[in-house]
Amino acid sequence: MKSRLLLPILSILLAFTHPTHLHAQPLHRLPIKTVQDLHAYFKWSDKKQPIISGHRGGMVNGFAENSLASFENTLKYTPAFFETDPRLTKDSVIVLLHDATLERMTNGTGKLSDYTWEDLKKLRLKDIQGNLTQQRIPTLEEAIEWARGKTVLNLDRKDVPPSMTAAIIRKHKATAFVMLTVHSPEQAVYYYRDNKDLMFSAFIKNKQELEAYEKAGIPASSMIAYIGPTIKPENKELYQLLNGKRIMCMISAASSYDKLPDEPERLKAYQAIIEDGASILESDYPIDVARALNLPKAAATSSTKQN
Repeated sequence: MKSRLLLPILSILLAFTHPTHLHAQPLHRLPIKTVQDLHAYFKWSDKKQPIISGHRGGMVNGFAENSLASFENTLKYTPAFFETDPRLTKDSVIVLLHDATLERMTNGTGKLSDYTWEDLKKLRLKDIQGNLTQQRIPTLEEAIEWARGKTVLNLDRKDVPPSMTAAIIRKHKATAFVMLTVHSPEQAVYYYRDNKDLMFSAFIKNKQELEAYEKAGIPASSMIAYIGPTIKPENKELYQLLNGKRIMCMISAASSYDKLPDEPERLKAYQAIIEDGASILESDYPIDVARALNLPKAAATSSTKQN
C-alpha cells in the first residue's frame, strides 16, 4: 500500500527534474504591449535590424504549419511575427489552415468548410515531410490568446467575412498584436473605419498602388508594404519611396527563394534580400533566416534539420 502511494509522488518529482524541464528554451518575445508599441515596431528606420516573418509559423520537421507548436518553436530560436491563415468551419468557428481542403495538411479528406469544429478537433496535422503529428488545427481564438505578450499575428485573407475578423479582434482586445493582410485600399478602409488603431500588411508593388492607399485615407503609420517575392530593379524606387514615408518593405521568400534546394544558396538569397533594401523578410524557414542574417539571439541551428 505504501509503495503504491509513493508512485504518484515519485512521478511528479521526476517530471520536475527531467532535463527537458530544466533546460527548456525561453521564448524570444517581441517588445509590444500597446498599439503605440505595435506601430513603432513596424515604423521604418535605417537604425533597425531586419524583422522576420514566419510564413504560416515556419516549416520544420515534426512541426505542422499554422500550428501553435510551430509558432512557439520558431520563437525559441529568434524573434518573429507570423503570417497565418484563418478559415471558417461549417458551424462558423474560425480556425487556422492554409488550404480549403484537408488532405495535404491533415489526416482528413474533403473541404474544411464541410466540417464542424467538433469534427476537426479529431484530426491531426502533418509536418513538412507529410508525417502525422499529435498537433491539431487551432482556432483563431486559441492562437490570439497564445500570441498575447509574445508576438504579432498577421491574418491573411481567406474565406472569413471581414465583419467576423473585426469582431474577434475587438472581442479579444487584440489590436496591439493582430494585424491584417489587405490586397486593396478598399479592404483596408473597411477595417480602418471600424478601428483606426489597426496595422495592415498592404500589397503595394508600385507608386500608383501607394497613392491609392493614401487617397483612401490609410495613414503610412498604419502599414507595412508587401512588395513581392523577388529582388528586381524596380524595388529600388519602391524602397526609396516607401522608406521616405517610414513604411517598412517586406519581401516574401515563401514562393521564391525558399524553394532553392541548396541550403547555402538559399541562405545567400536571404542575405541578398536585406542587402537589396527590404526591412522585413517573410519565409517558410524563419530560423534559417535568422542564422543567415546573423541576428542577435538567433540560435545556430538549421530549422530544416531539426527532428
